[in-house]
Amino acid sequence: MSLVLSSPEFQDGQPIPTRYTCDGENISVPLQWSDAPANSRTFALIVDDPDAPSGTYTHWVLYNMPATVHSLAEHVSTQATLADGSMNGMNSARKSGYTGPCPPGGTHHYHFKLYALDATLTLKPGATKDQLSSAMQGHIVAQTELIGTYRRNR
Repeated sequence: MSLVLSSPEFQDGQPIPTRYTCDGENISVPLQWSDAPANSRTFALIVDDPDAPSGTYTHWVLYNMPATVHSLAEHVSTQATLADGSMNGMNSARKSGYTGPCPPGGTHHYHFKLYALDATLTLKPGATKDQLSSAMQGHIVAQTELIGTYRRNR
């Protein structure tokens, strides 16, 4: 058994529907996962684009999702702290929550990386990807990745 991440809106390696991008509603993609290790206490999610011209662009940082959570509906709130205690971090646009794909040219790859952690992190809301990555060290019990693509039609 290993952690599995998927979306009902796109398959691994396939295009992300326009509605979840800057050309659409710019709302977060629905996600679901299964087969987390029994010792998982929380989950963390990092969504980034390594194809961005100025270096990897972070689209979403979400952490301290309770181990009882196994999916995210579309259009997750961008508030700092969600009702279940999950916390949105800071994306590369310096905003809390999700910001959708908006590549300046060509096809970009968006990496949805989910981590099962054996701890609740002591980070406050608004942490950066680097702060989250540091805090997760030594606590990752499983990880998985889903990759979506997007190319703007302009």
